Parts: sequence; C-alpha cells; structure tokens
Amino acid sequence: MPKWLEKAVFYQIYPQSFYDTNADGIGDIQGIIEKLDYVKDLGCNAIWINPCFESAFEDAGYDVTDYYKIASRYGTNADLKRLFEAARARDIKVILDLVAGHTSIKHPWFKESMKSAENEYTNRYIWTSKDKDVKKLDKEAASKFEYAEGALRAGKYMYNFYPIQPALNYGFANPEYPWQLSVDHPDCRKTVEELKNIMKFWLDMGADGFRVDMAYSLVKNDTEDKTYTKKIWQNIRKMLNEEYPEAVMISEWFNPAQAIDAGFHADFYVQCNEGYKKLFIKEKGNKPFFSSEGEGDCSFFAEEYTEYYEYVRARGGYMSTPTGNHDTVRFSHTRTIEEMKIALAFVMALPGIPMIYYGDEIGMRYLNLPSKEGGKYRTGSRTPMQWSKEKNAGFSEAEASKLYLPIDKKHDRPTVANQEEDASSLLNFTRRIISLRKINPALANNSEFKILYAKENEYPLIFERFCQQQRVVAMFNPSNKKCSARLGFDIGNNVIFHQGDFDIVSDSNNSLIKMSPQSFVFISY
Repeated sequence: MPKWLEKAVFYQIYPQSFYDTNADGIGDIQGIIEKLDYVKDLGCNAIWINPCFESAFEDAGYDVTDYYKIASRYGTNADLKRLFEAARARDIKVILDLVAGHTSIKHPWFKESMKSAENEYTNRYIWTSKDKDVKKLDKEAASKFEYAEGALRAGKYMYNFYPIQPALNYGFANPEYPWQLSVDHPDCRKTVEELKNIMKFWLDMGADGFRVDMAYSLVKNDTEDKTYTKKIWQNIRKMLNEEYPEAVMISEWFNPAQAIDAGFHADFYVQCNEGYKKLFIKEKGNKPFFSSEGEGDCSFFAEEYTEYYEYVRARGGYMSTPTGNHDTVRFSHTRTIEEMKIALAFVMALPGIPMIYYGDEIGMRYLNLPSKEGGKYRTGSRTPMQWSKEKNAGFSEAEASKLYLPIDKKHDRPTVANQEEDASSLLNFTRRIISLRKINPALANNSEFKILYAKENEYPLIFERFCQQQRVVAMFNPSNKKCSARLGFDIGNNVIFHQGDFDIVSDSNNSLIKMSPQSFVFISY
C-alpha cells in the first residue's frame, strides 16, 4: 500500500474546464500548472485529472485515440511531464484517468481490426463472426453490438458505453461461441500486456498512479463476483508492487469490496450505491437525508457503508466519498450555502480518501445546458472554473463564443476571488475542514469508524472516528427541524468544529444531544 495515501486529499480536475492559458477557450496542462498553488492552499495534496490523452472527444476524452499522447487541445507530453515535476516540487501527487475497457472507434487499433486480412489487431476488439451471430444472444447482450461503417470483415463489434467506444478484448469468462475468446487466449493476454505498457509509460514519465474508468468491465460474461476481471487487475497490481510500489490504483467499480479484492487501493462510494443516493440524490420525489426538507433516511447508508467499510479496512484498502464528480449533478444543486457546508463537513469526516470536485469548494452551480461531447445531463457539471470577476470569470481570455462551455451568467455567481476575502465563505470553510482533518488524528484517512446513531427516517446521524490518540464524535442534522439523540456514554463538551446551535447534557452514563436545524458538531474526547 503506497504510504502517501494515508494523508491524501484529492482535487479532481476536468482539464478542459479548469484554466485556459492560450486563449483558445479550452483549459490546458499549463493552466493546471499555474493553479497548483491554489490547490495546495486549499489543503489538497493530490490531483486526479480526467482523461487528457488524444481523443475523438465524442465522450469528452473517454474515447481515446492514442494512449501515449496528450491531446493537443491540452498541450504536449512535455507539458504533462512539467506538470508532474511542478506538482512534485509542491508535494502534490498526480494521477491520470485510464480508460482501460474501450477506445474510440477512431483509434488506429480499431481501424486495423476492421480489415479482412488477419493482423495484430484482428482480435484486439470483440467481433462476432457474422452478423447473425448477434441474434443468438439475449436482448440485453445483443443491444451492445453495432455495425462498423467501412469494415471489410464480417460481423458486428461490441461496445462498452456509447457505440463509438468499442470494447477491448480481454476475453470471455465462459465462451459459448467460436467468436468469443477465452481470457487465456494469446490475443486477450496481449491486450492486458498493452495496458501494462501504457501504465508503465506514464509512470516512468512521473505519474503517481491512475483512476481507472469502468474498471469492472474488462472480461465479458464474467461471474457475478467478477472473478476473471479481478484476476487481470491482480496481475497488474503484482506488476505495480514489484516495479512501482508507490503507484496508486483507484477504481470506478461502485463495489468497494470487489474492487479491493481485485487489487485496487481504493474505490468510490458514489451515486451508484443505494445508501449514497438516500443521503444526497434528490430525484423522483426522494427527499435525501442531506436536505433541509427533513425526510431523509440514513439507516440504509449506515448499514451499507459499514459493511463495505469493515470489509475494505480488513484488507488494507480505502473508500472515497467525493463531493461529486464529472458524472453527477453538482452537490450545490438545490442546496443553500449552509446546507453545502453540512454536506461537506460530513464527507470530510468520513474515513477513506477525501475528493473534492473542482468548483465544489466555491459552490459552483449546476447549469442546464445542451449536451457537449457526449455529456448529456452531465454537461451542466462540467462548466469552466470561476476564478474571478474578470472576463469569462477569469477562466479564459477567449471570446465567450469560443469557450468549451458557457460560464454561469448570473451576477452572483460564486468565484474564488469573491470568496477569498469572506471568512464565512464556502471556500474558507473548505480550507478549515481540510485542515481540521489533518490536525486531528482521529479524522485521518485510516482511522477507524463506527455508527453511533442512525435510525430510519430520523435525525440526527452520529458516528465516531477514533485511533489510539483520539476519539471524535461527529453529529449531523441537515433538516429544518430540531432533533435529539441519546448516547450511552459521556462524550464531554470539547467542541472542535460546529455550525448552528446545540446542547449536550452528559453524565457518567450517557449524553443527551439536542441539535438546532441545519447544524453539525464535532466533539473530541
């Protein structure tokens, strides 16, 4: 396990929307370099950069056309190497987004695989032998196959997400047809070796690891437990342990138990997990726990999260509960500043690896925008970072019509500059809560966690973080109603951080906690 993960606090950067230094309307690598001091001042010591490789940009970079080259819109390989060096000088780690399961339909490998004559890339992707092979599959499986325009070979190709993203061939767990290759087939093994080569290339340049997109998707028809996909990642982890022991692997798996067994150091607890939805996602009439409307249910979270946490911790891994990411509606959506502070305090009090999505630290808004580069509804969470009151909110000197995405046009849009001077701003709150996490050992990434109070459709939510040196009780009431809870021990009154009013009456046997609406409190004892 890389030692640096014990104290890592990540900042996720969507490169095309972070900072533009050449006035073309698109963020670039140099822009990240110029904002490294901002990241460090925020309290973050690690960065995850969304895909920056050469791409057709029909899915915002998640459709790679060259794994060994930085997209020209962002700069050059030399620029990325300078970023690694500049970050290292500031004790900041940098991990890249690795799209392991598919490429763009425009990737040279795919173009070669379309040819009728057998070649090195004939089996780099999954192709049926002939068109009618797809008819033998069930409806769901058949829906993931498509014709390739201009292909000289027979059959259809399989895709992973959009049809423009053909699935790389890591084999089938239990091949049923001649065109389905075994995971042990030499051509499928070559795909794994090529993935290793890509990782080595960027690690040798200075990358500190990878966040792996759709990491669970490699082997097709895998077991429910992803047995064969796990074996591939375990093999890669063995390589990293031997050759790059400080390199980190973080997965997009949505199942921390499976991901840690596969060899990843961490997995996300996010929108695909039911407990997370009940905490944060407002949809279909659902009023989540972190809502002032006060009808949330944290009991499902308590059960699901605890089960994952105990499994992952026993195996030396981590979970990450981020503020949001490029695939979610921004956490500011429908929330006031005070509600955002409570939600952020909760995320930063949890064990595991904290991650802040760029702009969440100032409460950037979700914008209702037309789809851009395959973003669909997600496009509204990918708008340019708002730095100042200057042109284009300080993001770019380009004309507004040339921007990658439009800036929030409201006069009261949040910016870094207007929050820097406001002691009560969300930006300064973020800095304080990150600092609090760093100076209190009980709140460290690898300190322990235990739910103390979490009842169905009730407030508050109370949990404990602890280690040998310290114990911290964290209590949250994001509703618009008063609430109370009784704990069977004395927690004292050593308050280290809070928002809103509260009252604690303790004796040697119990503590009665009374909390005002939209409040939280951390007590050290």
